[in-house]
Amino acid sequence: MLCRRRLIRVCLWIIAGFFLVALYGEGVYRYYQVKDQTPPYQQVSLTERYLPPSLFRHPFASDSFRQGFKNLAYRPWGTDNLGRDVLQRTIQGTRIAFWVGVVTSLIAIPIGVLLGCISGYFGRWVDELIVWLYSTMESIPGLLFILAISLVVGKGMLGVYLGIGLTTWVGLCRLLRAEVMKHRDRAYVLAAHSLGYGSWRIIFRHILPNVFHIVIITFSIRFPAAIGTEVFMSFLGIGVQGEPSWGIMIGNARLRLWQGMWWEMTAVTAAILVVVLAFNLVGDALRDAMDPRLRAKES
Repeated sequence: MLCRRRLIRVCLWIIAGFFLVALYGEGVYRYYQVKDQTPPYQQVSLTERYLPPSLFRHPFASDSFRQGFKNLAYRPWGTDNLGRDVLQRTIQGTRIAFWVGVVTSLIAIPIGVLLGCISGYFGRWVDELIVWLYSTMESIPGLLFILAISLVVGKGMLGVYLGIGLTTWVGLCRLLRAEVMKHRDRAYVLAAHSLGYGSWRIIFRHILPNVFHIVIITFSIRFPAAIGTEVFMSFLGIGVQGEPSWGIMIGNARLRLWQGMWWEMTAVTAAILVVVLAFNLVGDALRDAMDPRLRAKES
């Protein structure tokens, strides 16, 4: 049903392209890491600083090709203040954004699923304890909590992963708690009880598959939110270190906007806008498609 809408099909293609670009960036990163060489996106060339977007600005990578076509280039997105290619650095920023979205989801979603299912199913003091826990988490300003965890763990990707992953499970936990409360008194759960099934089997083999659509929708919505948080952290200098994160690129580019060097900021902003918008539109479409009330109205 989702693929019948043209806009959603376009968004799905954009997301697929985002993952392919991230995988390509990961391959480039690992290749030069294994060879113990400086990757092209980190190579400084002061003679090629502030080159504007153009197809004919910088020599090709191949030495033999360069000799025959010294005046040709492929720098469609220009270069930054150190002569580094903006396109290659944006690709590496896509790689970092991909890892942030995936790893933080792998941390936050299991926590939210486990606590939400336990709270909704067992109730009583277990429910009160978990409600107190996520209420306390919500009372703390989220960004400050993320920054605090990152500062304790240290700058770098580990701080980003733990800071975002350990503070973004609350919404999923609350949603699953409410849904599990609805399901625990339904006929199929009472039948499982009468057959002597244990509580954990009922939760994860019977109830969870019926509420798993909430997990899928939450992932599609929190993925771009995690990217945005990482960008802000890197912009403040607390996130990724030594790699061209989108936040670092924005922090560097903003200082040169008044000089007319607009292309680095434009490239990063456009990449963030397209990816976040595509994920949000797909997340909204998934929510509409999996909402039983909307399906009942359509039928």
